[in-house]
Amino acid sequence: MKTAVIGAGYVGLVTGACLAELGHKVVCIDSNKAKIAALKAGKIPIYEPGLDKLIVKNRARRRLTFATSIKSAVENSEIIFIAVNTPPRLDGSADLSYVAGVAHEIAVLMKDYKIIVDKSTVPVRTGEKVAETIKRYSKKNMDFDVVSNPEFLREGSAIHDAMNPDRIVIGVTSSKSAEKMKELYKKLKAPVIITDIKSAELIKHASNAFLALKISFVNAIANICEKSGANVEEVALGMGLDRRIGRTFLNAGIGYGGSCFPKDVSAFIKIAEDLGYHFSLLKEVEEINNRQKVFFVKKIIDALWVVKNKTIAVMGLSFKPDTDDMRNAPSIDIINMLRKEGAEIRVYDPRAMKTARDILKGVTFCKNPYHAAQGCDAIVILTEWDEFKNLNLKKIKKLLSHPIIIDGRNIFEPLKMIEEGFIYKSVGRE
Repeated sequence: MKTAVIGAGYVGLVTGACLAELGHKVVCIDSNKAKIAALKAGKIPIYEPGLDKLIVKNRARRRLTFATSIKSAVENSEIIFIAVNTPPRLDGSADLSYVAGVAHEIAVLMKDYKIIVDKSTVPVRTGEKVAETIKRYSKKNMDFDVVSNPEFLREGSAIHDAMNPDRIVIGVTSSKSAEKMKELYKKLKAPVIITDIKSAELIKHASNAFLALKISFVNAIANICEKSGANVEEVALGMGLDRRIGRTFLNAGIGYGGSCFPKDVSAFIKIAEDLGYHFSLLKEVEEINNRQKVFFVKKIIDALWVVKNKTIAVMGLSFKPDTDDMRNAPSIDIINMLRKEGAEIRVYDPRAMKTARDILKGVTFCKNPYHAAQGCDAIVILTEWDEFKNLNLKKIKKLLSHPIIIDGRNIFEPLKMIEEGFIYKSVGRE
């Protein structure tokens, strides 16, 4: 099927590459000329395992192309995905100006039946607004359908998630668009949920909000574990073996970050507020997440007593492993709080160094974890990269001025670290 994906950001690139892998002919459109030029030259602007190979493969087979002009994409595609950015506004609501702008352009350019698919995470009732916009600006009163088809991709495993989804959610207003969308995804072995557009839009926000709730819940439990002497990992295991609860997203740490959970939780609170519902539960999820970073900095200060003029090696900057994404990464706030206390910061991340240089100022960027640790008073672990799990601990201990590790991701076993001669602090464990 001939498809267009408007927006070559994280969601757009993964969506376009995976649709091409399914055998469809896909053009990815973006107004950023430098980004499109880089993609045409084989340079991928984001790090996502497997994405580069998928793009190269499908470009070679002429199933995937890149362009800056929306005109030919609209004219030559039956299904058009809107995958543009929906950044948060100051009040927490989603800025839908890019979605509205694309809908306007599609309306003006389309000359025959089109299916316009909202792939971006948008508030409930956005589909209605997209349909109204297309009706208003369509010069020839063309027939069309609007569809909501939310993505459920995890950064670091997005290709696997796209090709092996738990479910495919399709919100429609007509049987025609439902059948076309089912045909688009027919090669994927997953349950297909055909629903109304509003329900599909809410499924996305409700899913992310619930996962964020699980993270904040286990972090609250971790604080109780620390005060009582219990072990949060054993508590999480005992909880997670209950099939009604599940073990995923019950890892205590420094809180969630990234482009989805912080933005989507805030947006969902605002959506509920606009509908006349006070979503106090989600507000507390946000509060717990923000407090977790403060608690962790206090843990660092307690371990070092005085942080001023101390040198701290920070291992991990991206909000999670297997990505270079620094959006809303907990490392940013934690590093800024430590610098405010007067600490000297040395940092290392396997993938996010380039991105971090534009965000973090006044820190020393190091070429590897051992370079970062040299002469430091402590190591702070903020991202659970495998590289850190496999550190040569004897070498690390010799490089440090003091053998102190404060682990925000619980990647080591406390007893082993004590046996290795470290002063070791983690989250929710003695």
